[in-house]
Amino acid sequence: MSLVTAVRDYINRMLQDISGMKVLILDSHTVSTVSVAYSQSELLQKEVFLVELVDSISKSKESMSHLKAVFFLRPTSENIQRLRRQLASPRFGEYHLFFSNLLKDTQIHNLADSDEQEVVQQVQEFYADFVAIDPYHFTLNVPSNHLYMLPAVVDPPSLQNFCDRVVDGIAAVFLALKRRPIIRYQRTSDIAKRIAQETAKLMYQQESGLFDFRRTEVSPLLLVIDRRDDPLTPLLNQWTYQAMVHELIGIQDNKVDLRSTGKFPKDQQEVVLSSEQDAFFKANMYENFGDIGMNIKRLVDEFQQIAKSNQNIQTIEDMAKFVDNYPEYKKMQGNVSKHVTLVTEMSKIVEERKLMLVSQTEQELACNGGQVAAFEAVTNLLNNESICDIDRLRLVMLYALRYEKESPVQLMQLFTKLASRSAKYKPGLVQFLLKQAGVDKRTGDLYGNRDFLNIARNMARGLKGVENVYTQHQPLLFQTVESITKGRMRDVDYPYVGNHFQQGRPQEVVIFIVGGTTYEESRSVALQNASNSGIRFILGGSVVLNSKRFLKDLEEAQRMARPSTTVL
Repeated sequence: MSLVTAVRDYINRMLQDISGMKVLILDSHTVSTVSVAYSQSELLQKEVFLVELVDSISKSKESMSHLKAVFFLRPTSENIQRLRRQLASPRFGEYHLFFSNLLKDTQIHNLADSDEQEVVQQVQEFYADFVAIDPYHFTLNVPSNHLYMLPAVVDPPSLQNFCDRVVDGIAAVFLALKRRPIIRYQRTSDIAKRIAQETAKLMYQQESGLFDFRRTEVSPLLLVIDRRDDPLTPLLNQWTYQAMVHELIGIQDNKVDLRSTGKFPKDQQEVVLSSEQDAFFKANMYENFGDIGMNIKRLVDEFQQIAKSNQNIQTIEDMAKFVDNYPEYKKMQGNVSKHVTLVTEMSKIVEERKLMLVSQTEQELACNGGQVAAFEAVTNLLNNESICDIDRLRLVMLYALRYEKESPVQLMQLFTKLASRSAKYKPGLVQFLLKQAGVDKRTGDLYGNRDFLNIARNMARGLKGVENVYTQHQPLLFQTVESITKGRMRDVDYPYVGNHFQQGRPQEVVIFIVGGTTYEESRSVALQNASNSGIRFILGGSVVLNSKRFLKDLEEAQRMARPSTTVL
C-alpha cells in the first residue's frame, strides 16, 4: 500500500461517518498531512465547509452549534490544552477528536475531565503523523533540522525533541502500514544509532502490543542513515523536473510559491505539483529538462486543438456539449499554463545563473577523477563575473569534499579566492562541512573509489559513455538500495538493533535519512520500485532538502556549535 493511500484512508474514515455540515480543525503539522493527500474540492464533497487552524479557532468566541467539529491534531501538550479550553465552553454542536499519533493515558483523562457538557462523540488515533508527498516518499517537516549535526552536549533538550519527533513519525509510518520492522542503522552516526534504538524501544518494549501485527514471512526492514554520509547530493544542481523545481524555485508540501519570482495572475501565484492530482506531472516528474520542454509543447498543441474545436460552436447541441466539458477545459487550461509558467521561470534562472556551465563542472567533481582539471575549472568559474555567490560556495564545497586529502594547498587557494570574490562567504563554512561530512566521517563509498566493485562499475560506465552529462550523478542511496536488493549490506557498517536479525531478503524496506531527503533520491527509489525487483522501498526524512536549505542548516549548526568548540 502506498503512503498516500494510507493517509487518504484515514481522512475518509474521519469524515464519512459524520453526517451533516462539518468544520475540519488542524494544527500546523496535520494541515500539511491533509493538504498533500486531499484536495479542497474533495473535502467539500465530504461536507467540510470550513478548514481552520486550532490556534486561530482558540481565539474566536463565536458560536457555531450548527456545525460538527472534526479535530485532527498531533497529541502534543499544547494541543491538549487548546482542546481543554475549547471543551470548557464549546462553540460547536459535536466534537470528534482524532489524533495523528499515540495518546498518553493522562491526556485522555484530562480531555474526559474537561468534557463536562458531553459534547465529545469520539476520540481516536489515526496514525498519519507524516507528510506523504509521493506514494513512496514522506517527510516530517521537522523544525530546527540542523540539530542532527550537533553533538548531544550542545543543546540536550532540543536534540531530545528532535529525536522524539523523528521516532513518532517513523512509528506512525509503520502503524499506518501495519508492520513491525527489523531495525538497522549507520554505524558511524550517533544520531542514527540513537533514533534506531529509541524506535526499537518503542516498538518492541513500550508499545509492543500495538505493533504486534500478523507476521510476514520475512520482517520488513527499517534502515536509519545520516544525511552527512552523502553531503554531495543536496549540493548539486538538478536537471529532472520535480527535483529541478525544488532546487530553483522551491516546493513545500507539493505547492510551489511563485509570488517572489514575477508578476503572475492571482490564481497562479501558488500552484500544486502532485503526482496524484496531475497526470502530466506524474508522467514527467522524473524526466530531464530537455525532454520536459518537448512534452510541454505537445501538451500545448493538444490544448490548442481542443480550444479550436470549442470556438466552432454552431448548434444548441454544440453549446450544451461545451458547457458540459467546460470544467475539464478550465482544468486543462490551468494545467497547461502552470507547466508553461514553471518551465519558463526555470529557463530564465538557468540562463541568469549560467547553470549549464556550473553544472557541468559540478557533475565532473561528483563523478569523475582528475584533480588538476577540476582545480582549473573551479578557479575559472570563481573568476567568472556571471556566477553568483551561492554557486561559487557550492563549487568550492564539492571540490573540498572530493579532494580534501589530495590537495590541501590548492584547497586553501580556493578558500582565499572564494573569500575575496563572494561578499556573502561565511568564513569556515566549507571547513565546517568537512568536519561534519568529510571522508573520515563517512561510511558509504561516496565517490565509488574505495570498493573494487564500484571502481569496476565506474570504469565500465566511463567506457560506455553517459547519455547526459548533466544527470550522470547517482546518489549514494542508489548503491545502498542495490546492496539491500542483492543482500550485500555489511553488518559491520549497518548493525542491527537488539537481537532481531533479518532472515532472508526483506520485501519491504523503509529508509529514513536523518537530516533530510532530496528529490533526486526519491526518483532513484521510484525507479527502483518500477523495476519489479520484488522489494518495495519507501524513502523518508526529517525534511526535503535543496542546496539552499542544506546550506542554511549547515550555517545554523555552525553558529550553534561555535560556543561549545571554544569551551573544549
